[in-house]
Amino acid sequence: MVNTLKAQLLIHLHKNSPLLGSHNFLKFSSNTHISSEFEHFPNLVAKVCDILCELQWKRSPELHCLSPSLKPHHVAEIIDNHKSGDVVLQFFYWVSKRHFYKHNVNCFKSMLNRLIRDRKFVPADHVRILMIKACRNKEEIAWVIDYLNEVSCDPNSVTYSTLINGLCNEGRVDEALDLLKEMIEKCIEPTVYTYTVPISSLCALGRVKEAIDLMASMRKRGCRPNVQTYTALISGLFRVGKLEVASGLYHRMLKDGLVPNTVTYNAMIDGLCAGGRFKAALDIFNWMEGHGSLPNTGTYNEIIKCWCLAENTEKAMVLFNKMLKVGPPPTVVTYNTLINGYLKRGNLNNALRLLDLMKENGCEPDEWTYTELVSGFCKKGKFDLAANLFSEMVERGLRPNEFNYTALIDGHCKEGKVDVSLSLLERMEKNGSNPKVETYNAVINGLAKENRFAEAEKLCNKLAEKELLPNVITYTTLIDGLCRNGGTHLAFKIFHEMEKKSCFPNLYTYSSLIYGLCLEGKADDAEMLLDEMDKKGLVPDHVTFTSLIDGFVMLGRLDHAFSLLRHMSDVGCKPSYRTFIVMMKGLQKECHMLEEKVAVQHEAAYSCSSDEKEFSIEMVCNLLVRMSGYGFEPTVDTYSALVTGLCREGRTCDADHLVKSMEEKDLSPNEEICCSLLGAYCKSSMMERALQIFHLMIVKGFEPRLSIYRVFICALCKASRVEEAQALFKSMLEKQWNSDEIVWTILIDGLLKEGEFNVCVKFLHIMESNNCSLNFQTYVILARELSKADKSLRYKSGC
Repeated sequence: MVNTLKAQLLIHLHKNSPLLGSHNFLKFSSNTHISSEFEHFPNLVAKVCDILCELQWKRSPELHCLSPSLKPHHVAEIIDNHKSGDVVLQFFYWVSKRHFYKHNVNCFKSMLNRLIRDRKFVPADHVRILMIKACRNKEEIAWVIDYLNEVSCDPNSVTYSTLINGLCNEGRVDEALDLLKEMIEKCIEPTVYTYTVPISSLCALGRVKEAIDLMASMRKRGCRPNVQTYTALISGLFRVGKLEVASGLYHRMLKDGLVPNTVTYNAMIDGLCAGGRFKAALDIFNWMEGHGSLPNTGTYNEIIKCWCLAENTEKAMVLFNKMLKVGPPPTVVTYNTLINGYLKRGNLNNALRLLDLMKENGCEPDEWTYTELVSGFCKKGKFDLAANLFSEMVERGLRPNEFNYTALIDGHCKEGKVDVSLSLLERMEKNGSNPKVETYNAVINGLAKENRFAEAEKLCNKLAEKELLPNVITYTTLIDGLCRNGGTHLAFKIFHEMEKKSCFPNLYTYSSLIYGLCLEGKADDAEMLLDEMDKKGLVPDHVTFTSLIDGFVMLGRLDHAFSLLRHMSDVGCKPSYRTFIVMMKGLQKECHMLEEKVAVQHEAAYSCSSDEKEFSIEMVCNLLVRMSGYGFEPTVDTYSALVTGLCREGRTCDADHLVKSMEEKDLSPNEEICCSLLGAYCKSSMMERALQIFHLMIVKGFEPRLSIYRVFICALCKASRVEEAQALFKSMLEKQWNSDEIVWTILIDGLLKEGEFNVCVKFLHIMESNNCSLNFQTYVILARELSKADKSLRYKSGC
């Protein structure tokens, strides 16, 4: 390419030889003020030129003092006038690195002219590329192309590719596509790189159809896509939910003889995880490990996220352990993902322990780490600990951002401490952190729940003053608050207002309105909203259906409630335990009405008790029979919801009875049922039944979580069956676990919490004898907890 440029420029220079020594060679035509401006700074240019004559000019204190005053037109004059072309080129690069200065296209033009004049073609080619990259808009691009044509340096594939890349990086994809079209019209063949950049940009914008068409056009012109092209398109397809098409493209890539790289695999794993296809993502990861394609940190982070989304932090921690031992080392993203995984499962203790481990391993927590922790602790009502974490964040030199404040504000609002939230909002503004719409939404939600709508309205006005547009959450928050406080008619006014402002209601908006209407005895009107949701492509969830079913139950229309329950199942929405409780409330009411032989009274419907513990196992069985009578048989999911709910209430015998009834119908308990029963049996000290259900889990191929082992081992110890607990613990160690997590979950949160001090120490020795390596921080945590347990034992024994 340099030789071509050299040859072209030499021909041009020979044709225009009289101009070679002239200062007017390709004189600027676009800047008419250079001469007049130069007159105001004659000494500056001359002084810099003098300094550049010195051998050590880069170290000149005077140059460093003068350089902030330099403007592009000064630099252009220096380039044109200084006697040494080599020094000028060095100065050109030197000044471009000053933070206060930036070349414009005229500077590049002067430098290119000088290099051409001095026949320095290699640096001229480099400056040409830099000039192209410096273009800020379409006009400058056109100007540069005309200029390059003017010097017989016709733009080539590299020129256009560089321009297309620059435009795409700035998000100006349509302009890049126009340039690609122009390139083809001028018979300049685009390279695979030229095509790949806009394909990647189109995918990033969700314009995947255009990206596919561009790849097809690329193929027609005989340009074969490379790994990067395929990877960009595969990633884009996954991002828009086209999982099958993306997988098909991957296989097409293999047929083309291309070997996917780690970036390709990461894109596929990320896409499959986002689409809920965890097994397929894990298969790719395992294939990578087995075929020498080493996963990088990004790969591990995606799989760890995958396991956390599947609520299996134990598997995620195994991978984390592998990263610690053999690499690649975990990053702040790895730790944040795992912390978030624990918080979502409500395991606050392990989230904090992981934070300790993070700091011990030299990985500094960031704002997101603390945002997740503060939010997680607030959701569980642990406001003191959340406040401590917030303070710790500030002490570590991290400035709280709007997300940190919003997490704390939202948590207090959900706990009913709205005044505390308002104080935090005020403090947030004083500290220079601008509240976002989400922050105001949290406070508006708290105020609406407490029926403080006047204050909520003031906050909405404040949103408008700050030029923040209310979003669907803002409107839905107000609608929900009004519906829960008997103001459904006002809620509908807000609903229509939001539609006028092109803010489209979501599932939660409709669910709030349906709840409000049903509360007012307008279930038929609420059901019409269900039809409206369907037309808008919104899918009701179990909360929406349960509210509507409850509305018809309160009106005494049990037949219609059963029809809705069937419709709920038909559309693939699983009824929750709460749904079945509502149905049993209807059955109970029907039973009372038959006994008393009275007409349906709306007042009676409203006063009918819905205390779940009042429903006997006979009522549960009656519900299942009635479901069959309405033409839909109870499924494993039906029994799962009921058994889990009964176990949660401590009604172990009733749950056991239901499982036997289920098995009589040739329905086998699923993992959720087994876990619920095992926990209930252990709590009720029914150890033989617990052993039976545990063995059933193993036979069925269910992998008990650490939390299940903890419950079972502690129950065995409590029942003085320590040897069985020890045998179970040893068999557990044969499986893949993270050793630190075993200590946190089994030893600390299990045995020590239950007062099994000696067993805890014994199990620690068993782990060490089995070469289970622990992080130093885990020993510190365990020593601290053992010390607490020891002090507690001494206190209880009076020592």
